Amino acid sequence: MKVTSDFDFTLTFAVPELIDSETLEARLFEAGCDDAIIGLGQKGRLALNLSREAESAEAALMTALRDVKMAVPEAKLVEAGPDLVGISEMARLLAFSRQNMRKLIQTNLASFPLPIHEGAAGIWHLADVLSWFSDRQKRDIPHDLMSVAQVAMSVNLAREADRVDPGVSAQLKDIA
Repeated sequence: MKVTSDFDFTLTFAVPELIDSETLEARLFEAGCDDAIIGLGQKGRLALNLSREAESAEAALMTALRDVKMAVPEAKLVEAGPDLVGISEMARLLAFSRQNMRKLIQTNLASFPLPIHEGAAGIWHLADVLSWFSDRQKRDIPHDLMSVAQVAMSVNLAREADRVDPGVSAQLKDIA
């Protein structure tokens, strides 16, 4: 018997506005997304909070993506999560106060993962942050959370990869 775990993640899609919510929910249920909490709050967007049993985080996310594509072929993936996080989300996931999280980042600027966006509110890849906490702070990070964050990051990066100019990418490897 294969060992499985429950993986919790979110998938957000752009969907045609012509599909009514009842039809969309029925299609998703029939396609295997009966483990999803469906959010249709923003026009033209579909958010699924899933808790999927699978042998791996990759299997969980990939089967969910296939199920959605089968239910709504026109759906375009916007984002897989948990991936992009700010200080508040990091603090919540790691059971810190926001102030303690900010202080920890400031105290460890040399080793803390670089944000993917730095401004009034920085944004990090959760997988990088969790790895740092595991390696540098010796925090016990749940395997399921770590693996789903790594796969979500990979899905998001892969989704964007075809937009990268190969020449720019090659040059960047040498200088960044």
